[in-house]
Amino acid sequence: MKYIQLFIAFMFAANNLSAQKNITIGQTDQIYSTILKENRTINIYLPEGYHVADTIKYPIIYILDGGIEEDFIHIVGIVRYYTQPWIAQFPKSIVVGIENTNRKRDFTFAVSNLDFLEKEGFKKENFPQYGKSEAYISFLQKELQPYMENKYNANKHRTVIGESLAGLLASEILLKQPDLFTKYIIIAPSLWWGEQKLLFETANLLNTNIKKSLSVYLGVPNKDEDIKMYNESIKFSQSLKQNNNINLSFDYLPTELHATIVHQAVYNAFKKLYPKN
Repeated sequence: MKYIQLFIAFMFAANNLSAQKNITIGQTDQIYSTILKENRTINIYLPEGYHVADTIKYPIIYILDGGIEEDFIHIVGIVRYYTQPWIAQFPKSIVVGIENTNRKRDFTFAVSNLDFLEKEGFKKENFPQYGKSEAYISFLQKELQPYMENKYNANKHRTVIGESLAGLLASEILLKQPDLFTKYIIIAPSLWWGEQKLLFETANLLNTNIKKSLSVYLGVPNKDEDIKMYNESIKFSQSLKQNNNINLSFDYLPTELHATIVHQAVYNAFKKLYPKN
């Protein structure tokens, strides 16, 4: 009898294991970029209840560091949490995570030389490719956004999330191509790139290019970790505040470091950019 009981228990466990299902939170598309001349992997989360035949159109949240091993999964978790009907902090949304192939190349604007890197604590050989953000922004505008809005039930409300070098890129888009997104979540941006060139041009670019209202969240980690980055972000926020079309939410997170800030900052950003009565 003992052996039969063990056998039944084993079979029951085996049947349970065979009945297990994989948990799916999204899907992956492969698109070829003629601008970047390479295949790009795009991870996509579709909101609960999404159906291809629906007439409803959803906002899109774009994650620049959007790989599976980057920020896609945990940001999707925040989106899913905040869009549950008993919370409803903001509308159900599509999330697009763009996997990186070379973020140093794609997220930095062109510079004449890399002499400034040593002052920032980096070696030139760590940046074998750089300065192609203009092409990447063109990829977002002319290829990825049309692809998403043609294939999926998406509207024109777009949010971008970028941290560190991706925060630099999000800042550049805000200043040079502001209409690409309606909400900007910028976290610990690497404004040091190019000897703060973008930072020095902020006021002029804002006055020239910002023609309609935009919401911007700027999150900054503990200043004791990197006082220079903190001061650059403060200066950036002061310039943003001077523009009447920018609705800025500045968020200093003293308990977070550069390596830990993303999750908490995105969580805070959603609350600040979508204030719920």
